[in-house]
Amino acid sequence: MFTAIFGSFEAGIIYAIMAIGVYLSFRILDFPDLTVDGSFVTGASVAAIMIVSGVNPFIATLTALLAGFIAGCLTGIIHTFGKINNLLSGILMMIALYSINLRIMGKSNVPLLNSDTIFTEIKNISEKSGVDSFMNHILTAVGLGDSLPETWGILLSMIIVTFLIKFLTDWFLKTELGLAIRATGDNKRMIRSLSANTNLYVILGLGISNAFVAFSGALIAQQGGFSDVGMGIGMIVIGLASVIIGEALFGTKTITRTTLSVIGGAIVYRIVVTLALRVEFLNPGDMKLITAIIVLIALMAPKLIDSSREKRIKARRKAEKMNNLQASVKRKDENHAAIKSDL
Repeated sequence: MFTAIFGSFEAGIIYAIMAIGVYLSFRILDFPDLTVDGSFVTGASVAAIMIVSGVNPFIATLTALLAGFIAGCLTGIIHTFGKINNLLSGILMMIALYSINLRIMGKSNVPLLNSDTIFTEIKNISEKSGVDSFMNHILTAVGLGDSLPETWGILLSMIIVTFLIKFLTDWFLKTELGLAIRATGDNKRMIRSLSANTNLYVILGLGISNAFVAFSGALIAQQGGFSDVGMGIGMIVIGLASVIIGEALFGTKTITRTTLSVIGGAIVYRIVVTLALRVEFLNPGDMKLITAIIVLIALMAPKLIDSSREKRIKARRKAEKMNNLQASVKRKDENHAAIKSDL
């Protein structure tokens, strides 16, 4: 069980980068960007083909981030300059990226099992530095020696990378440019009335969003050991599930808290899916159904909780009014009794 939870936490922290990208497009820009399903694979395919060709995996991963940025910008250009509906713009770009990704890889699947990736480098460093032996010694001491993970380096390094991206996102959204992008998502007409170039903000916002998505795709391909043209199917749903679950569980009072909630939502989502797949009558083919149910619950739960809270508040106020009324009647009776006694 511990190994399964550990693996889902590790995957969740990587998918959290993709979820932050989805948060930027859906919540900040209010743009339902379906490019995600394509740009996720673009990041994976660019990184995979460069690594197989002998390029340094770190350079390949950064190149994948750039490729995702370009894909997002193209979606923004189609929407702003082509005057195409935002939903349709994302769909068109997603379809186009399917063929582009096939062109990049040259085939539908590129294996990375025999290639050096970021994670093989991290694993080697983790083993040599003694981090793995130290963490495993702690697990053995608490009675979990039978379920030791292969390495701790990947999890620890991805936590650092994901939170670095989170802090950079928080900082960017508080800058003048970031505030302009946020304002564009809130009220595009108002920003235009101030002579601001909203088209540029939309393009830049979508570029950053898909850069994070492609970066996550590149990391997932290296973690899984392959890049596949179909690995991006349903990524937008997973991203939305992470955002919705995180917002429902951890709140959205500030940007800093919201981005942290998105990370938490991605981790919770992966853990829930992992636990659900351990149920006997479910199998890996049910993963999309499980995702749909999780999203449905995440959407319905806050409304049900709010409705229940409102009912409790109304009941408490009603009880307080009744108590006040009874106290008032009691005081009147006492006053009448006092007057009669005086007479």
